[in-house]
Amino acid sequence: MFNDRTKYDTGQHKFHISGMGVTEPPLEVFSIDEESGAVYVHKSIDREKYNSFHIKFDILDRVTGLPIDRTLAFDVTIADINDNAPTFDQQVLNVDVKENTPEGALPMQMKARDLDEEKTMNSNFTFKILKQEPKEPKLQVRQYDSQTMGLLFFDGCFNYDKVKKYKVILEVKDQGKPPLSSTAVVNLNIVDTNSHLPTFKEAEYTGEFLEMETSKEVLRVGVEDKDTPQSLGWKAKYFFIKGNEDKNYKITTDPKTNEGILTVIKGKDFERTTMNTLEIGVENEESLFVCGSKKAGKPVAGVATPSPNRVKIVLKVIDVNDPPQFHKNKTDVYLREEDKPGVALFKPEITDEDSDISNIRYSLLEDPAHWASIDPKTGIVKSVAKMDRESPFVDGNSVYRIVVAAIDDGEPPATATSTILVHLSDINDNLPELVNSSVVMCTDKGNAVMVLASDSDFAPYSGPFSFSLGGEDSALKQIWKIDPAIGEEAGLVALKSLPYGNYSVPLLIQDQQGAFGKETVMEVVVCDCNGGDTCRSKLPLLSSFGGSAIGLVFAALLLLLFMLLLLFMCKCFSKKDIPISTDEGNQTLIKYNEEGGSSECKGQVMVEINIWYPSHLAEDFSLSLVYNTTLYTTNGWMAAEYSSNTPTTPNHSYSTSQMTFTESQWWQQQQQQQQQWQKQQQHYTEDTRKTLRSHGGKYSQTLLSDKFIADHIDTKLYMMAERPEDFQLYHPITFTYEGKGSRCQSLDNLSLDPGDNLDFLCDLDFKFKTLGSLCHQHIQENN
Repeated sequence: MFNDRTKYDTGQHKFHISGMGVTEPPLEVFSIDEESGAVYVHKSIDREKYNSFHIKFDILDRVTGLPIDRTLAFDVTIADINDNAPTFDQQVLNVDVKENTPEGALPMQMKARDLDEEKTMNSNFTFKILKQEPKEPKLQVRQYDSQTMGLLFFDGCFNYDKVKKYKVILEVKDQGKPPLSSTAVVNLNIVDTNSHLPTFKEAEYTGEFLEMETSKEVLRVGVEDKDTPQSLGWKAKYFFIKGNEDKNYKITTDPKTNEGILTVIKGKDFERTTMNTLEIGVENEESLFVCGSKKAGKPVAGVATPSPNRVKIVLKVIDVNDPPQFHKNKTDVYLREEDKPGVALFKPEITDEDSDISNIRYSLLEDPAHWASIDPKTGIVKSVAKMDRESPFVDGNSVYRIVVAAIDDGEPPATATSTILVHLSDINDNLPELVNSSVVMCTDKGNAVMVLASDSDFAPYSGPFSFSLGGEDSALKQIWKIDPAIGEEAGLVALKSLPYGNYSVPLLIQDQQGAFGKETVMEVVVCDCNGGDTCRSKLPLLSSFGGSAIGLVFAALLLLLFMLLLLFMCKCFSKKDIPISTDEGNQTLIKYNEEGGSSECKGQVMVEINIWYPSHLAEDFSLSLVYNTTLYTTNGWMAAEYSSNTPTTPNHSYSTSQMTFTESQWWQQQQQQQQQWQKQQQHYTEDTRKTLRSHGGKYSQTLLSDKFIADHIDTKLYMMAERPEDFQLYHPITFTYEGKGSRCQSLDNLSLDPGDNLDFLCDLDFKFKTLGSLCHQHIQENN
């Protein structure tokens, strides 16, 4: 490299190169001598990767490193050598070739390429067949598409029966120095085609079938074919040559066995034909290929295509008993319904070529209503009952169907049938009726309902109808009227406002001819439908309660439960407080006259609970629960009637006849009663205790119980004498009634006051049962 400015400096410059092969890949390929500017190459270059290099040249100041002159560039081109052999795109190629492929080019191509420089001797190449096995038919290779593609050609024919596979080795060689080459293998797989005609296994076939028999397989014919099974060149196709001009037969191919199946599709009459001769041929689904033709199936001069194989079939028709033949298969008869029986409906006309007509017998195959009879010898059909057009056995076109059978005396007997269609004309034999016997009159929609009638007869014996009120009650017309009264339906109008309920309205309905039916009663339900078409169900009030209302109801029930528990557990002595003997050996039986073995307390309880609620709930509900109860106990210390009639506030009040006390006062009275009871227990003297201890187990326990009860009665009598005002409502109670039982109501049953329409409590049964079970369980735990 040289720069003209270097002659003015005194060795203060240096040469520098950059770009491909220096500072860009591939690196370390080129370098330059800084003093002389000579460029050197350090490694070999593959032209197929880098065919040229673009290198920049600079002269720099040795001290500052700055360029002295502008940058120059030069290109390095790599010269090609023949270092690449041409190669095929596919090293091994498998090709299927049909046996009947016409001579010429095969349906395949081989492509090759050379990486050396194009349009040079190094990249020009040629194709050549190095080897072919077997050698016939001889194959050739020709180049196309700018000499980069090779096609195989052949002369003659392939024969699948002799050779099924060919192997061809191809070579491609360039023209460089030295020349380079490569090879590929082509495998030709010969596919069998129709090169053989099918031939019948027999020279003639025979068969037989019954006369007039159809859809019957008569026989099978077999063929032989040397082509590959299940191929198109093997599958047989049969056809008629002669003998089937009337299209009485058909022949099909069994896909598995390749046999021909001959079938009768139209019966043959023995009286006309006893023998029938057919001639059929066979060929393949694929056209026959004969070697020597330019195209499959089209011969050239001197090459003849063989004709399809053919065979004769002789068929015998076997005589059978032919059935009789009616002259008419269908007979139309016209009658009026309800005509008197005995009318001749049908007289047969019949022929039989095989049997004597006089020996034919007749019968009815179809007569669902049993309205007809038939003479078994003459076949005359007569009516034996009145025919009703409205019968379910008559179709919608007013036609009654009867089927007659004629049976000959052949072997086996043959049967023929004929149909009698009896067309029934209508008469006025049905009365009009209501379509629905009940209707709903919705008072919120109006005071009228439509009444629809129907008549099974046809016009003019049906609608439009005339409606009127029936019955002899003159007051009926003060309540109802018919408007409109003529038509397919009528309007039933209430003349005044009616209470909700069920009403029976007698009606008379007259058809177009004026025929009256029996008096019909229409049931009318008068109610409020709330905008619908059915009566609004009377729902329980609780169903419309809001969440707050339901909460108040349950709060009231819990309060009731709490009061009952206080009364039962705090005021009634439990069995464990009285030392009753439990020794089974003593056989001591104490009768408490309690129903079902529940609480010892007897009597009735009256509790009235009124629930107050906010004003915004006033439209939702109003609830009042009333329970009447009078409490009595076996110890006799409390007899009162309780009622709660104040709002549910923290300060409740309870009233007993003439005495009223607050909740705290009530509890104070309970404590005083308990203290008196404890004092009574202390009245037992030491002598009494010693007496009790001196007796044995059973006796001591009995004495203790009797003594305890006696002392308790004395205490109560004393209290009643001291404070008679507290016991003015107390009356002796008789617990035993001979033969009748106790008249006291059980505390386990709470009777409801039916006032103020408390029907909604009917669906609260399971709630009260739950409360009762909890109460009963609590009492058992205390006992």
